[in-house]
Amino acid sequence: MVLRALASPLPIAWVTADSAYGQDNRFRRLLEQSGVGYVLAVPKSQFSVGCSRIEVLFAQAPDEAWEKISCGDGAKGPRVYHWAAVRLPAVAEFDHQGEVPHRMRWALARRSISKPDEIAYYLAYTPLQVTVQELVRVAGGRWAIEECFQAAKNECGLDQYEVRRYVGWYRHITLAMLAHAFLAATARQPWEKGVEQVGLPGRSSSQWRRFGDSWQLVVPGPRT
Repeated sequence: MVLRALASPLPIAWVTADSAYGQDNRFRRLLEQSGVGYVLAVPKSQFSVGCSRIEVLFAQAPDEAWEKISCGDGAKGPRVYHWAAVRLPAVAEFDHQGEVPHRMRWALARRSISKPDEIAYYLAYTPLQVTVQELVRVAGGRWAIEECFQAAKNECGLDQYEVRRYVGWYRHITLAMLAHAFLAATARQPWEKGVEQVGLPGRSSSQWRRFGDSWQLVVPGPRT
C-alpha cells in the first residue's frame, strides 16, 4: 500500500502516522529513501540519538524550549499544547546530497497543559527550511485524518466490505471515500453562505543548545 502510494504520480509532501508505524525503522527508512518528509508518533521508549529513550531526551529540555502552540482546530476550538522540538544530528547517507545538507531530523514532544505528565513523542524528517510551527501543524493533521476515516466508516460504510483481493478492496474504499467527500462538500455549502453551523462535534547535563531560533541536540564526541 505504502509502496503503491509512493510510486504514484500524486505529490506527497508529508506522511504522519501513529506509533505503530513510527517505531518501525524500516518504514522510516523507506520514506527517507523516497525523499518524503514525515512527522511520526513514537513510544516514549523509542531510541533517540544521544539518549537510549526519547523521554529521557525531553526530560533534559530547558523550560524555555517548551512553547504553547495550537496544532489545529477541534470541536471546542484550537487544540493548544506545550510543544518542544530539537534538531538531531544528521545522517549523511540520507540527509546530504554530496557534501551539502538537504534534510533535517527532529525530535518533537507534545505536553498537555492541564496534565503535564501526559506527553506524546515524535520523530521528524524534514526539508531544511521547515519551522517548529510546521512540524506541529503536520503532527496535528493526523487527528483530522482519523476523524475523516471514522466519519466515512459511520456514514458511508468504509469498513463494511468482505473482499479478499486488492482490486475489490480498492473499488470499495474509493466509492466510500467519494461518497464521504460529496457529503462533506454538501454539508459545507450552507455554512459558507453564512448559515449558522449546527452540531459541531537537570539543565547542567542537558545536551540541548540554542542556535539562532531553534534548539539542537549536541552529542559529545569520543574522548581522547
